[in-house]
Amino acid sequence: MNSLSIILPAKNEAAALTGLLPRLRTAQPAAEIVVVDDGSTDDTRRICAEAGVVCLSSPYSMGNGAAIKRGARAAQGEVLVFMDGDGQHDPADVARLLASLGEGYDMAVGARDWGSQAGVGRGIANTLYNWLASRMTGHQVDDLTSGFRAVRANKFREFLHLLPNGFSYPTTTTMAFFRSAYPIAYVPIKAARRVGKSHIRPLRDGVRFLLIIFKIATLYSPLKLFVPTSALFFLLGCINYAWTFWHEGRLTNGSALMWSAAVIVFLIGLVSEQITALLYTRLER
Repeated sequence: MNSLSIILPAKNEAAALTGLLPRLRTAQPAAEIVVVDDGSTDDTRRICAEAGVVCLSSPYSMGNGAAIKRGARAAQGEVLVFMDGDGQHDPADVARLLASLGEGYDMAVGARDWGSQAGVGRGIANTLYNWLASRMTGHQVDDLTSGFRAVRANKFREFLHLLPNGFSYPTTTTMAFFRSAYPIAYVPIKAARRVGKSHIRPLRDGVRFLLIIFKIATLYSPLKLFVPTSALFFLLGCINYAWTFWHEGRLTNGSALMWSAAVIVFLIGLVSEQITALLYTRLER
């Protein structure tokens, strides 16, 4: 396996890092370990110094995604492993992710089972995200939001400019890798209960996850978003026309408006698809 860097974004995760860092060093003694301190106010920096790992500190919180980007830029390894600093991920599973990269995959994701979800609500939400992302990418997505993943550094850095500064960097990288024809493997894992309080707010960040899915779909597979929307407007126009013709014997402005919207949305999708093709042509050069 190529040189390895393990990156852990951490915001006030000192209690979890106390036990996690020694276990991680034991499991991967040759790896570079980088803790990205996202404006912590606890003893994160001291614990990192005692454990002998690199700690990148920020004077204020910039967000989980920002920590990931900072860690990816600073890491020296040819392979990057991202894992949460809250103690949910087992260091022993790092070797299993790396084994998948050895089989020719460009990214390996630790896929949580239902028992590893943080509550029924989060489990249902993640199931919805997985289904929606699978439909948009055309590939099976087993765990869209898992933060435990191993990836080839040169491939990952291609998409750094797309990553949001907040949560859901896994959403962006997963869909970007699929669209770029970089193979992804899913490795079943068991996630433990996190140490401390979660920084994710289900309603606010759930909406952000969905917005990012649509953003990436628009950027990489526009027609998969615009064609169904166009078809929906056309269908609504037909239904409205059938209703008004049956009851009033005429075509209403509402039907004409929805049919016009269907055509406009479809044409926007075609233009977006051409822009995407041009973007990828430039990247490939």
